Amino acid sequence: MRVIGIDPGLATVGYGIVEKNGDKYRELDYGYIGTPAGSELPRRLLDIYHSIKLLIEKFTPDELAMEKLFFCKNSKTALQVGEARGAIMIAAAEKKIDIFEYTPLQVKQAATGYGRADKKQVQQAVCLLLRLSEVPRPDDAADALAIALCHLQSSRWQRLIEDKSSN
Repeated sequence: MRVIGIDPGLATVGYGIVEKNGDKYRELDYGYIGTPAGSELPRRLLDIYHSIKLLIEKFTPDELAMEKLFFCKNSKTALQVGEARGAIMIAAAEKKIDIFEYTPLQVKQAATGYGRADKKQVQQAVCLLLRLSEVPRPDDAADALAIALCHLQSSRWQRLIEDKSSN
């Protein structure tokens, strides 16, 4: 199974593509989509939409996992992140890719086994699980890889539960 993990934002959208084969995880690509602060909002959202669409076309993920907008001190930032999430969701929906959302707590729990882990602990876990020699940069890319890993681990348990229920 191949998943694209997304850490949404307006200025920076982190992405990470992870493939699971058996019990092994493999990072296929990661990085970020940056939008210029001086650009108008519709242009920035369009850039995010087109960039996500290109990533989907290039890597053909089975599913998309994204961080859920859980809490934000600044309401303007929350609205902008929500709008960026909308552009991302439209790109995925257009390509008929299922979208899954996870809270930061769920991502930390899946990566480290501890829901209150700090950013450095999550990054170290991502490196360990994906056998990377260095922490992915920027932080948004590392977070996106953690989100993809969270989904792959969560979906595994969900499938086991569904299999047990159908027996």
